[in-house]
Amino acid sequence: MKIRVSYSKLGKIRFTGHRDVAHMWERTMRKAGIAVAMSVGFTPRPKMAFGLALPTGAESLIELIDITLDPNSGVTVDDLDSIADQLSASLPVGMSVTGIRECAGTEVSLQEGVVATTWLMLVAEPVDGSDIESAIERVNNSAEVLLMRERKGEKHLDNIRPGILELRSADAELMSSLPADWIGESVGHAVVAVLTTSGRGIRPTELVEVLVSGSDPLINPWDHLNRVLRINQWIERDGERVDVLTGRPAHPQVCA
Repeated sequence: MKIRVSYSKLGKIRFTGHRDVAHMWERTMRKAGIAVAMSVGFTPRPKMAFGLALPTGAESLIELIDITLDPNSGVTVDDLDSIADQLSASLPVGMSVTGIRECAGTEVSLQEGVVATTWLMLVAEPVDGSDIESAIERVNNSAEVLLMRERKGEKHLDNIRPGILELRSADAELMSSLPADWIGESVGHAVVAVLTTSGRGIRPTELVEVLVSGSDPLINPWDHLNRVLRINQWIERDGERVDVLTGRPAHPQVCA
């Protein structure tokens, strides 16, 4: 059986990189006593496939991992809730299982299937007197948003506007639903963005660079990004964007 697990990554553990998180999951499976199928070959590895890497320093309400269980484990669908509890109890502080389901063999991998992600960013207002709300309006009203990017050691001017699927200021209802420490540390302008992951996807830092670029031509976006949280991941089904774990359509409070 293959299972798809979603989990949160909040607090100080946000400074742990993607590769270290992968090792954490291997240890967690052993600690929880859940048998994972192994690959074949000279160096067998647990059959665990991770979703899109989370930037180091970012937090998330929904990270994803596909795990193929040992066929001799005897695990059934009825055991999934118990497995979720075992995993949450074994994960490091700051990580917790938020959802679990059986993953059909016909489903595409997380790397291929996820087409967009929703981010919440606390962006510091530029020091030149401009404001983020005006920048959001400028981007939404633009047919072209140019950003200098580097590929294979060469710089290219890319139009990233098609990859900004939605952009707005966060409303009070969304902010009140966030983890407690986020509510207490809401410093900066809260921006919600749905960014494409297909092709050369757009990173939150690149969007921040666009929003505050007028204040500094050599901007380091992390100087303006107080905190960043991934709040959803989306796949396409019949032309509609739906939640990668539940299959439900995009919620208007998150993606409208």
